[in-house]
Amino acid sequence: MDIFLSVNNREQVICIPVLPSEFTVSKPRSNEVFETVSQGELNLIGKSGLKNISWDSFFPSRDYPFLRDRSDTAFGYLYTLDTWYEQKLPMRLIITETPINMACTIESFSYTIKKDGDMHYSITLSEVKLI
Repeated sequence: MDIFLSVNNREQVICIPVLPSEFTVSKPRSNEVFETVSQGELNLIGKSGLKNISWDSFFPSRDYPFLRDRSDTAFGYLYTLDTWYEQKLPMRLIITETPINMACTIESFSYTIKKDGDMHYSITLSEVKLI
């Protein structure tokens, strides 16, 4: 499995170098609950919301044997993601060996630089519906 993020029809591509041990997909729905006189509460099934995908991993400061990509430095990956975030660019997320292939944007991104130089991060991507 590999995780790819890209912008502008693959003009720039990042392959996540360290695969997360897990990622979380959330699919919200906007249901409404109504109180009725005779039947109590009824749940009106609403439309699907935008999917979110999140994971925790790290960008390495040195070479590890398990890396999926060695094309950039920890700060290079950070700089690229931060640039896309600041420019409000929609991205394409592809997770190979899964059906996940979606347009998205960075909803939240936080990172910590550890003593060994590795940059641990948490990222949440939110689906973008291209109109």
